[in-house]
Amino acid sequence: MKESFLHYIWKYKKFDFSNLKTVNSEQLTIINSGQFTELQGPDFFNAQIEIDNQVWAGNLEIHLKSSDWYVHGHERDSAYDNVILHVVWEHDLDVFTADNRAIPVLELKNYISKETLEKYAEICAKKTWIYCENNIDVVPAFVLNNWKERLFLERLERKSLEIEVLLTAHNNDWESVLFMLLAKNFGLNTNGQSFLTIASTASFSVFRKMATETINIEAMLFGNAGLLEDDKEDSYFKDLKFRYFYLLDKYKIEKPEGPKVEFFKHRPDNFPTIRLSQFANLYSKQHHLFFNVVERSSSDKLYQLFAISASEYWNNHYVFDDISKKSIKKLTKNFIDLIIINTIIPFKFAYNKSICR
Repeated sequence: MKESFLHYIWKYKKFDFSNLKTVNSEQLTIINSGQFTELQGPDFFNAQIEIDNQVWAGNLEIHLKSSDWYVHGHERDSAYDNVILHVVWEHDLDVFTADNRAIPVLELKNYISKETLEKYAEICAKKTWIYCENNIDVVPAFVLNNWKERLFLERLERKSLEIEVLLTAHNNDWESVLFMLLAKNFGLNTNGQSFLTIASTASFSVFRKMATETINIEAMLFGNAGLLEDDKEDSYFKDLKFRYFYLLDKYKIEKPEGPKVEFFKHRPDNFPTIRLSQFANLYSKQHHLFFNVVERSSSDKLYQLFAISASEYWNNHYVFDDISKKSIKKLTKNFIDLIIINTIIPFKFAYNKSICR
């Protein structure tokens, strides 16, 4: 049994929720199961439940056993103070918040059907990569290739619509839109939207003026990301912070409410600090990026274009003030592949489609 299975069961209500009771025999009704998140903190946010005619709104936490609450140290984390229901497979211990409030518990094993458990066991059993992999050779090559081509074009069309929305919002400035799309790609799935907001806070013309100095671009990006809020002894950090507030004043930019960037569940090489520095170096070293992206067609030339690294400071850091083993933080081939697939190809498709109209 894995917690991910219980997340699925709760999210999609794959259990009998018609007559729920807590382990203390209180009548329980689910009004809203909440929003599932894979970030740090409770598993489900903004849920609503009713316990013995009392409506509660807050967060939910899911564990295999109730005692996992203490194993994971949630009693010491204020992020869990607003948990209104503890959903577990097996209840083995009463749980309390930091202010000594008992948290109601729902024991799911009493409400999941035998059929659902059997299906779960079947899925977890050792199997081939996909069920139909041994039948793939009977599909005619024409059908398979036509299907893959259709998927490819549909994806490009969907991506181009997103690009058109950004173009409309930014006066058809293709360079600015490329800047924002690349920023989003550097943030990956977890930080993509935050990186897009960070890149949009100041106009692209401001970043263009700072293109000759990597540290100024870094200062603006780190500052907009809210990563320069603390006071640290590190001279690099102090320099970034000084430059950030100087640049805000110079370009008459109002300090934004920094969008939250996530470090949780990221490998160190994907930390937002590393990715923002790499992005800053890309724009300080490639002064004609838009032209090169549009004109270069071979993958080898694109790989050369994105052959950049984070600034020297990050060779032995992943976060400010914390020295780590030395390693040059350059973009890997796999990461450049993601950039090409998710940004460059859709961007070139949308651009060429626009000039052919």
